[in-house]
Amino acid sequence: MAIHIYCTGCYTSNALNAKSCSNCGAPFGRDKKYRVCVSVKGNRATRVVANLTLARQKEATLQADLEREEMDIKEKKKKVPTLGAVWAKYLPWAQANKKSWKDDSWYYVKHIEGRFAKKTLDSISSFDIEKLKNELRKEVNGKGRPYAAQTVKHQLCIIRRLYNLARKWGLYDGKNPVDAVTMPRVDNKVTECLSDEELTRLLDTLDTWPCKDTVAFIRFALLTGLRKGELCKLQWGDCDLDRGLLTLRDAKSGRTEHVPVSMEALKVLRSLEATSTYVFPGAGGKQRTNFSRPWQKIRRAAGLPEGFRFHGLRHHFASTLVSNGVDLMVVSRLLTHKDAKTTQRYAHLAPGAIRDAALKSGELLTPQEKTEKQAKALESA
Repeated sequence: MAIHIYCTGCYTSNALNAKSCSNCGAPFGRDKKYRVCVSVKGNRATRVVANLTLARQKEATLQADLEREEMDIKEKKKKVPTLGAVWAKYLPWAQANKKSWKDDSWYYVKHIEGRFAKKTLDSISSFDIEKLKNELRKEVNGKGRPYAAQTVKHQLCIIRRLYNLARKWGLYDGKNPVDAVTMPRVDNKVTECLSDEELTRLLDTLDTWPCKDTVAFIRFALLTGLRKGELCKLQWGDCDLDRGLLTLRDAKSGRTEHVPVSMEALKVLRSLEATSTYVFPGAGGKQRTNFSRPWQKIRRAAGLPEGFRFHGLRHHFASTLVSNGVDLMVVSRLLTHKDAKTTQRYAHLAPGAIRDAALKSGELLTPQEKTEKQAKALESA
């Protein structure tokens, strides 16, 4: 900090006891001016005032202003949280609001935490997100296969959601770097429908399979189109065998669903012994959490395609109904879809249906009169 006599002629600063300007020699009279210079941690402010009393007041004011500004800058920097801090707030929210929070948690620890957890939200750039996207495209999963586009997209969606919620919760008011990144294109409309031969092999395999619980689980899935998670959570108290109605609690749609089932599906339930509150219990009568290993054994024994998933039974259920004339809205209801548009991805026609339609189109598109003449010609021949 400093106060000097200011020369209005050559704009130089002079000592307070100077009688004249050290640069141009101009004498200082009673109307001399004073220059005030204040510097706080690299931030500098300068003012020119009319007398020494004002100069001392201005000096104190400038110092206070600069120190306050410095404090404001520090305070702002402290208020920008790290991505890890936002995640710590997000996780309890996700556990209460998202059924798939465990997937988010696994992906965060696997791919995001090591890269970004310690970085503040304002220090993560769109380039950083692009780099993550490109690195994941080159990496492989536990099975030695490249990550699917959906998996890569999921990481970006988690980060985008963290930024959006941080802004919504008043933790951050900056930009979301994911907004400037192009999401991977995902084509996950996989057609998984069993041919007649594959279905026959599967049913033959189930007829001779020694584990009856595994057989019942698969048969019931094939006959109802229920998701694996819904089968695992299904309890006897939710099965009305007299009315042929199932109650699916905490369904993926977000509400309790009541779904009718066929007589064949009811036969599967009646063939089971109720040894637990769960219809298809796991070890110790507890809720089953996984069916991967039994399904892989059945799939291989039946000679089904290697990529055919258990969820493909749900595809087959929907495709079979649609291919045989069941209204799409009815199928949507049986599949407990929240949005009828979602049913479209499950409504692929069964193998052979398109070919049969093409063959029949020749008959349908031929004028009736011409068809009758052709028939008569054949008879006369």
